[in-house]
Amino acid sequence: MTTDLPARMLRLLSLLQTRREWSGAELAERLDVTARTVRRDIDRLRELDYPVEGTTGHAGGYRLAAGAAMPPLILDDDEATATAVALRTAAGQLTGMEETTLRALAKLEQVLPMRLRSQVAALQQATATIEWERRGPRTDPATLAALAAACRDRETVTFAYTTRSGHGADRRVDPHHLVSSGGLWYLLAHDHAREDWRVYRLDRIGDLTPTRRHYTPRPVPGEDPAAYVARKIASAPVRYRAIATLREPADAVRRRTWALADRIQPTGPHSCTVDCSGDHLPGIAQILAGLGAEYTLDADDAVRDHLRREAHRILDAAG
Repeated sequence: MTTDLPARMLRLLSLLQTRREWSGAELAERLDVTARTVRRDIDRLRELDYPVEGTTGHAGGYRLAAGAAMPPLILDDDEATATAVALRTAAGQLTGMEETTLRALAKLEQVLPMRLRSQVAALQQATATIEWERRGPRTDPATLAALAAACRDRETVTFAYTTRSGHGADRRVDPHHLVSSGGLWYLLAHDHAREDWRVYRLDRIGDLTPTRRHYTPRPVPGEDPAAYVARKIASAPVRYRAIATLREPADAVRRRTWALADRIQPTGPHSCTVDCSGDHLPGIAQILAGLGAEYTLDADDAVRDHLRREAHRILDAAG
């Protein structure tokens, strides 16, 4: 039995931070104490202003709720190291988050044990990030955080959505997963009006509002969320059509191109097609240049004209 009260309290707080909800019996088993001791320790945490809520249900339980301020986090060695490295690499990835992530990193590094501080320092010294100019839309971190919480808590949300054609519409959805791809964030959700699954780009979402109504999660039809979103992105309407045919196995092409895997389809044991269609002509050209093999191209005139112009520029530059 754990008799060291401070150690047991820290252990209890750590457990409450790792899961949405615990039953009293589970906490008692983890701490090797009685259910009565767990109740006393919960009361002690509440006296220290930790917002521990009691939950109803078959056996009842406890969860750490949102309070006036975030309580201190308790991380093990691997979690602390991973958090520090993630904060360092996250700086600059989201709009308005550069300074915030660096402040959070400074706070974490200040309290890291020396053995972990040296590990984090070694990782940071041995790695570097190339900052490319961002031409596309960037995700609002407040929207990302709010949708992540809604996915976690299984809470229905409403928002205003701007479609690819520029039209606006109100949506009411059950958010299930967030997926990042190609510098963009996507929300996989079940749409109430359409009674079907839909994929939404986060940079087109506005006026996000939680409803405080919870839903029962549905299984994503037939596949994992990332695969489903990738398939929907690949099948979405695009402005320019461009399909390359290669005399190479599909698996070999998948390993070395920037194209989405679902857009590479075998046409035989030693041939395949790559759908390079998109809304951005330079992006199409980049994918074609990365194929690394000879190909024939079935494409719109606008794509062919762009490729000719770029090819002339390259030839002129090469002398």
